[in-house]
Amino acid sequence: MKRIFLSLVVVSTILLVVAATLGLNIGDVRSLDASTQSQVSMHMLVGLGALTFATLVHAICLTYFMGTGRWIEETSNAYSLDLSWYDRNQRIKYRTVGGVVLCVLLLISVGAFGAVADPATPVSLDGTLGMTSGQIHFFTAVLTVIINIVTNFAQFVAISQNSILVDGVLAEVCRIRADRGLPV
Repeated sequence: MKRIFLSLVVVSTILLVVAATLGLNIGDVRSLDASTQSQVSMHMLVGLGALTFATLVHAICLTYFMGTGRWIEETSNAYSLDLSWYDRNQRIKYRTVGGVVLCVLLLISVGAFGAVADPATPVSLDGTLGMTSGQIHFFTAVLTVIINIVTNFAQFVAISQNSILVDGVLAEVCRIRADRGLPV
């Protein structure tokens, strides 16, 4: 799972950075020039794809912990293992949940602020915090990318710790089965 997750994180981060770069290269979003409007469309499409993919990566991490937690719980019950295995899994899992929730909320906020920054929308946050809607969108996007990278790193560490835990449970099950003369 570590290699798969790392690959997904790299793709997710690249997509977020590409979306931000496309947004920075637009220039005057109010221009009706066809090339400018094409850049705006490309930024919106890549941005929505990046936000969706980044959210998917966080969902995969959470699903992984739900699945391994359930497996450890059922295996511990079936083989009368010490509950410390399950407790450690739960501690690792719940350390990641806060970051996942924060990142998903920030990803949604970036999309919402991007919609507000669109000059075609009647909504405006200009003057809020002394910035334009576009600046608010930009700073939220930068903050989101940074927090997403930090959270992805924490998730990778947690997945690495959990995989060691899963290997330990599996080794204990193999030992118990071998002691009982069952196939391993």
